[in-house]
Amino acid sequence: MMRLRRSHLICCAASKEKMAAHLSYGRVNLNILREAARKELREFLDKCAGSKAIVWDEYLTGPFGLIAQYSLLKEHEVEKMFTLKNGRLPPADVKNIIFFVRPRLELMDIIADNITSEDRHHSSRDFHILFVPRRSMLCEQRLKEQVLSGCVQVECYLENDQTSLYHTAKGLMTLQALYGTIPQIYGKGECARLVANMMLRMKREFAGSQNQILPVFDTLLLLDRNVDLLTPLATQLTYEGLIDEIYGISNGYVKLPPEKFAQKKQGEGSKDLPTEPKKLQLNSAEELYAEIRDKNFNAVGAALSKKAKIISAAFEERHNAKTVGEIKQFVSQLPHMQAARSSLANHTSIAELIKDITSAYIIQCFPIKSHYVNTYIEDCIAQKDPLIKILRLVCMQSVCNNGLKHKVMDYYKREILQTYGYEHILTLNNLEKAGLLKPQTGSRNNYPTIRKTLKLWMEDANEQNPNDISYVYSGYSPLSIRLTQILARPGWRSIEEVLKMLPGPHFEERQQLPSGLHKKRQQGENRTTLVFFLGGVTYAEIAALRFLSQVEDSGMEYVIATTKLINGTTWIKSLMDRPESPTQ
Repeated sequence: MMRLRRSHLICCAASKEKMAAHLSYGRVNLNILREAARKELREFLDKCAGSKAIVWDEYLTGPFGLIAQYSLLKEHEVEKMFTLKNGRLPPADVKNIIFFVRPRLELMDIIADNITSEDRHHSSRDFHILFVPRRSMLCEQRLKEQVLSGCVQVECYLENDQTSLYHTAKGLMTLQALYGTIPQIYGKGECARLVANMMLRMKREFAGSQNQILPVFDTLLLLDRNVDLLTPLATQLTYEGLIDEIYGISNGYVKLPPEKFAQKKQGEGSKDLPTEPKKLQLNSAEELYAEIRDKNFNAVGAALSKKAKIISAAFEERHNAKTVGEIKQFVSQLPHMQAARSSLANHTSIAELIKDITSAYIIQCFPIKSHYVNTYIEDCIAQKDPLIKILRLVCMQSVCNNGLKHKVMDYYKREILQTYGYEHILTLNNLEKAGLLKPQTGSRNNYPTIRKTLKLWMEDANEQNPNDISYVYSGYSPLSIRLTQILARPGWRSIEEVLKMLPGPHFEERQQLPSGLHKKRQQGENRTTLVFFLGGVTYAEIAALRFLSQVEDSGMEYVIATTKLINGTTWIKSLMDRPESPTQ
């Protein structure tokens, strides 16, 4: 029997069992969310009674690694794990074969090939498919056509609505089941309104079965990415943001060029330098990374230098250890000191890598005249700079000017197609559909008013000791975060006219709490806001929110959730028809 199932597991930011402790820090224990996802995974595995082999869609191994290691799978009779690929599966003496896959048609073809090959040899086996994040009717139909016609029974478990917004609302309801009902909901944008409506409808449908958990969150803020299209297009200038811009952070890991990390012994040449990328884990469980991840890159060098002096002084203490007790104390601290030194070496190497190539990646939001921008973009196209860079610049100019003049837009399109290939006409069409690229229609450009009212550009941003969120882009304040900041104090009513200029509705909803669960706030106790970005968030925006949480007397702590972590490159690539073209 084949069972087609779907799952909506929520994955949190910890990648090894022993490295998950940092999720428990702070007022909101995120480990609860991780444990809920682990429980859902365990329950699914237990429903497949008997020995198991998991066949992984390679893309999912990273996300699942954030909630469970092999030891947990082994406890639930998982004996083998394979990567999904064409042909017959490797030999495994198990009762159940479980496919963990995304709902992609091309993957269904591979699964069909695997099953038909296996069926001839192991007719008694059960096959299961776990779709992540949701099951697709098209995928089911493809499987029926290729392998399920009459010989295999299909058992489906699914929600009626298949949209990503529905699953966002469903995920937020899961959060409320774990952390209590969120009393206030604010939102901006069309998608935000839709998600809020779905949540309120779900709450009404389950009236009478509310949990009795004291609310952890005071406020939920839903922000549609469409409200702030500009921020992801600019280059993030925090340490973590630049790592993501240049090398890409995936599931808490980054792969880096190995040369800087090679430990050459004295007298050895470079013939044995490693060729495999250096894979490093990045999260706040690492003390140094937690300290520098949100700093502007220009402040990272001084922080690393200061840390080097501290570590050096700690190692020098061994000369002062005279008694047996002092020597024993020094030896006990040695593992931590060695880990700190290794961490320092890694981040010094990363900083050197970034410094070597940063200038080619900087795309900033400086307020400059259009004809200078036009000339710069023309020069970049003439020099055949990467297409992604060109598209980010063109889209940025379009967003800031409420579109491009018809003559300018036609010129850019013609130059891009002639230089990079006519296949990119579909990419340009996609950018127009997304609202990133459009012709001017004669309507007023509200961006200068928005920029001035919300103070989106700060001339003298302090990168070393920041006093404003603008430090994350060396002068530009992300609109999304400025809206979040103003909501906390003095409130959105103070910027009512500006909110009307931004895309989509803005709204406020209140959810009734069960009796006895109204929070009695202690004097000086901070409020907690969950900020949910619909359509993606950048690491620089996350850094800006962390900064706001740490500001003295802010009275607010922020927890961030999103549909995806993005940067300008990944965002534009998701809209490109052929993102892997060598000309990019």
